[in-house]
Amino acid sequence: MPGQPRVVFLRPLITSEKIEVGEYTYYDDPDAATEFETRNVLYGYGPEKLRIGRYCALATGTRFIMAGADHPMVGVSTFPFAIFGGDWAESTLDIVMNVTSRGDTTVGNDVWTGYNTTIMPGVTIGDGAIIASGAVVTADVAPYTIVGGNPAKPIRKRFGDAEIEQLLAAAWWDWPVELVTAHARTIMSGTPADIAGIAKAEGLT
Repeated sequence: MPGQPRVVFLRPLITSEKIEVGEYTYYDDPDAATEFETRNVLYGYGPEKLRIGRYCALATGTRFIMAGADHPMVGVSTFPFAIFGGDWAESTLDIVMNVTSRGDTTVGNDVWTGYNTTIMPGVTIGDGAIIASGAVVTADVAPYTIVGGNPAKPIRKRFGDAEIEQLLAAAWWDWPVELVTAHARTIMSGTPADIAGIAKAEGLT
């Protein structure tokens, strides 16, 4: 962003086929914001993907640990002998290759991750969720839920169940950007009913 070198939209910077980022999702980092792909997505050795939705706000130090970080735990030791080659690899590679994958990591739309948050492999974070600073997310997070701690636990829902259903149905992040622009103030300060009303009036629900 002009005048804000620490803030970058991520989508234009991603080159890996294993990372998908939606439009307008940004990352804030005073040191190396443009290096998100290599510094913040770690151990992406396997086929698993990282998918991040639209309009997400990722604070400095948000890191995604991918499934390639897993070590086999079928026996006594978790030491990864195979990666060092030679006889160790010949006798143990099949054990490493047969580690059960936790699958893709998915972050919904309009998600806010706080300072120094860590997202573990295979986690799904729902639309509108907030991850508190320093949280370590080891399990799925429901839409519009605030979580914090290590391991991260639900603190509270941002809205009632019926309101969350309204928001998920309205899916403002999928609106044309012109419509988002026209209603940006309401999106920031309005109620779920307001958002649902716009979607209905525009024929989007």
